[in-house]
Amino acid sequence: MKRFWKSGDPFIWLTGGALAISLLMVAGLVLLVLLNGLGFFWPSPIVLLTLSDGTELLGQVTQREAIPQPDAPPGTSTRYRIQVNVGNRDLYGADFVWVEEAAIARRDVPAEAVLIERREWGNLYGFIKEVRDNERAVASGPEAAWSALQALLPDATSTFKEIRRIEKKEIGAINSTQEKIRLELKKLQLSGQEGGSEIARLDKEMEGWAAKYREQEPRLATVRQHSRQALIVSVIGNKETELPLQQIVRIIRPNSMGVWSKSGVYLSRLWEFISGDPRESNTEGGVFPAIFGTVMMVMIMSLLVAPLGVLAAFYLREYAKQGVLVSTVRIAVNNLAGVPSIVFGVFGLGFFIYLVGGSIDRLFYPEALPTPTFGTGGILWASLTLALLTVPVVIVATEEGLAAIPPGMREASLALGATKFETTWRVVLPTVMPSVLTGLILAMARAAGEVAPLMITGVVKLAPSLPIDGAWPFLHLERKFMHLGFHIYDVGFQSPNVDAARPMVYTTVLLLLLVVLVLNLATILIRNRLRKKYASSAF
Repeated sequence: MKRFWKSGDPFIWLTGGALAISLLMVAGLVLLVLLNGLGFFWPSPIVLLTLSDGTELLGQVTQREAIPQPDAPPGTSTRYRIQVNVGNRDLYGADFVWVEEAAIARRDVPAEAVLIERREWGNLYGFIKEVRDNERAVASGPEAAWSALQALLPDATSTFKEIRRIEKKEIGAINSTQEKIRLELKKLQLSGQEGGSEIARLDKEMEGWAAKYREQEPRLATVRQHSRQALIVSVIGNKETELPLQQIVRIIRPNSMGVWSKSGVYLSRLWEFISGDPRESNTEGGVFPAIFGTVMMVMIMSLLVAPLGVLAAFYLREYAKQGVLVSTVRIAVNNLAGVPSIVFGVFGLGFFIYLVGGSIDRLFYPEALPTPTFGTGGILWASLTLALLTVPVVIVATEEGLAAIPPGMREASLALGATKFETTWRVVLPTVMPSVLTGLILAMARAAGEVAPLMITGVVKLAPSLPIDGAWPFLHLERKFMHLGFHIYDVGFQSPNVDAARPMVYTTVLLLLLVVLVLNLATILIRNRLRKKYASSAF
């Protein structure tokens, strides 16, 4: 037995077992996220429940669980309850109810039941009664109204998109230009100019844009009046509700759909989640702004942290005289990696936003004060904060790569007449690049999942505009942005509708994992190519 322990085999089995357990835990977590996330988009049946007291409920069953019975005597049978998404929040007040299975007298699956995904107030469950156009009945009855609805809904959706386009792009561009002219006028006034040709020119230009704005108002009103179709829906409780077609995102009858039809709805919902904007307090719609903000922040952070970390590592390893001071700096760098991320957030708030951003506003944007331009949270300050947070990782990885380079490579370069800089630039740096990319991979993975420092340096629940758009200067680093990590926190812990938000948490977590995986895989592929290219090194 003593020989067995001295052989080291138990420790091999111990480490292998720990690795297997870790992999199983990670696989179980990913599987849980996959099941709860991807299943959210599948259209489940609509059930009509008749309770023993005569109450009727129409909706989709979302989950089933055992009812806790802490004081029940031993041998008591387990009771179960189901959660039903009845929707119709504007009519009932709450769109999720719990029902004990023992209280259900009858279950039906009516083929005519419809699920209407609305732009406001969540889902609507009921039965189609009539389609109207300007208060005139176009079709009545479930089948006739359904057929008429399929013909009218695409036009209503196009009209809604046209309204949004006019509001955001054309009228939004006019408002943006007017705001710039107003700031230019205020800047001239601050410099002491009360009149003159420049102010007269700006006033005239402002009047021209005001005239363009007045031209857009009747156009917008005309587009809104173009489509006045409405859908009359009969809901449980002998109630009827009128819904404008422009407010309908999607309408389906899952009880009469086959597998292929449901698959089409599934893919449509999945694409909407990836490419659409959020709605209903981020519990519905898509997360494209959060995807864009996450990827852009990680890319900006990578562009900032890579040169900073590499230069610091090269100085410590290649140029600095080794001694107590350099050893102290290395210890400080290693300890910096263990500082809580919220501390970096507070530093970013005080230094980058208040000091640097406030100084920029006072020097270059005094006309906009007291409204800050750079003296408030933005994607640039958030990226700089995360660059400081992750720079120790890049420094340590780069230093380890530099230490692994055989001294003969440097000596051979110097012996051939190359200078210290030429040796560093043409020999050492290309050889150490795989280690640099290893540190960058770890930095990107951590930065993509950080939330605490972002909450006080620029991330918001809903950003009105992306950091990149078609307006000059196209890249707006001062703008606030959305982030998948903060989106998970906001939806999971700050949402007013927890039951509706739960599936969005799983889907967003899955999407964040995919984003990190794609970014890391791209960097890993580049690193592997560099390793093959410089196979002669110790790597």
